[in-house]
Formats: sequence, structure tokens, C-alpha cells
Amino acid sequence: MRGSRVVALGHYQPAKVLTNDELAAMVETSDEWIRSRVGIHTRHVAGPDEPVDELAAHAGAKALAAAGLTPADIDLVLVATSTAVDRSPNTAARVAARLGMGSPAVLDLNVVCAGFTHALATADHAVRAGSSTRALVIGADKMTAITDWTDRTTCVLVGDGAGAAVVEASQEELIGPVLWGSVPEMGHAVRIEGTPPVFAQEGQAVYRWATTQLPPIARRVCERAGVTPEDLAAVVLHQANLRIIEPVARKIGAVNAVIARDVVDSGNTSAASIPMALSKLVERGEIGTGDPVLLFGFGGNLSYAGQVIRCP
Repeated sequence: MRGSRVVALGHYQPAKVLTNDELAAMVETSDEWIRSRVGIHTRHVAGPDEPVDELAAHAGAKALAAAGLTPADIDLVLVATSTAVDRSPNTAARVAARLGMGSPAVLDLNVVCAGFTHALATADHAVRAGSSTRALVIGADKMTAITDWTDRTTCVLVGDGAGAAVVEASQEELIGPVLWGSVPEMGHAVRIEGTPPVFAQEGQAVYRWATTQLPPIARRVCERAGVTPEDLAAVVLHQANLRIIEPVARKIGAVNAVIARDVVDSGNTSAASIPMALSKLVERGEIGTGDPVLLFGFGGNLSYAGQVIRCP
């Protein structure tokens, strides 16, 4: 096999929805202030009895069902998350247990908002190398559990959820080469630190970096995949903030692409945001089988990773 492909997708969000008006009763803000600055209308919030591995397992189960596979068909589970409470068993192991898998390899990756695209690249490499036959790749985060609800600059952003993809070998390279990297000296711009851990960021620094530095990198991702930005059917960026998504997408030059804007309804779900947004585009029929889609994650550690995939 020359490459790998995404076979199917799935996503899951908790039932509870938190509106901007409800947030305005908790902290000094308003619906107008939130919409104008970050573009978010609502977000989903997991309860105390809904751990991040449960969110991940629901999304994984949906992806397996969409692929027509059973848990026994998976030999590698990769979970991108930065909100796991425990170190061991890791989130991937707990997902495997929840789904009743046999003996898969289980790895967690913590690259925060760029986690899913890092995990997808890792699965692609494992399948190409022959160390995995079929992988379940999940991005899942419970951001509301690490949020300071008195800080209106961050609490208005976050939501909870999970998205998943099944990856298997292919005769063609349907997951393009990854382009990844970071700006370590600026890692302090997005932080989840302390005991208990709390999410904090330097919003203006992140905004300037994302809108100025990332578009040329995203265009290089397209070059590596042998497509032009004009060829793209969809662009799925990390759903950080609508004021970042729209200018970055415009500067990439994907003039014919559907631009994922799931942040409006889901908020910033960190590693979950890209697979959730992609799964919803496919579910709604906004992109079709074989369409080229740019996935591009960025954020925590000031890391980034992107690849062009062909839609399942």
C-alpha cells in the first residue's frame, strides 16, 4: 500500500447547551460583545459525570459504525487531548475499554488545539509503515473543566466535544503529507497550567500570529499535497475564533471552498474542533467523496500541523 485514507468520521457533543445570554448572567459580558469579538453563539458543556474519554468513545463508536467496522477491527487508538484528568490509564486506553476492543496500541497526544492533525499524521505514518492496519483517531477535549468562569476573555470561548476518524491503508495517498512545527519561544501565549489546571491565553498575540504567519504555511501544505488553494472543496481550520478563521481562510486563497464555521455553534473545543467540524460538513452533504479538504490545526505551544485529505 502506498498511503492511507480516512474511511469514515463521527462526532459527539454533550446535550447541555450554554448560550451567550446565560453566560452574561455569570460574568460581565453580553451576547453582542461575544458575537462581535469571537463569533460564538452557543457552546456545549459536559457535566461532571461526563469525562473526556466518554466523549471520545461516543465519537469513536459513531465513526466505526459509519465505516461498517467493529472495535475488533482497530489495532491502534490515538486520542488527541489536553484535558485528561489522569495520566494512567490514558484516554486512549479508556476509550478502547469502553468500546470493548481487543489489544490495540493506545496513545495519547497532547498538542492542544493542533492535536488532531498531529494524531492524524501519526496514524498515517503508522499505517504506511505497516505497524498499524486500521487506526481510530480521536480529538476530544472538555475545555469547560479547565476554565476560569470569572475570566470573560476565556470563558466565552470554550466548549466540549469529540470528533473521530477511521484511517486505513490505501493504494493511493488520500491523506497528504503533513507540514508541522511550532514556535517554542512563544509557547506561553496559550497555557493550561497549575493545580488544578486552568486555561489562559494572550489573545492578541495568538491573533497576530495566526492571521499573519499561518496562511503561507497553509499554502505550503497544499503544495505538498499537489493541489492549489483554488482546488480545495473545503477548509477546516481549528475552530478558535471566527475573527481568526475568516481572515486566515481568505489569505489562503481557497476561493471555491466551503469554510467550516462550527465555532459559531460549538465554541472552541481544542483538539475536537477539526474532526467535529469535518464530520458535520460530511453529514450535511456539503462536501462529497473524494473532495480535497485542507485540515489545519494551530494553537497551544504555538504549534501547527496540516494536511490535505480526500473526503471519505
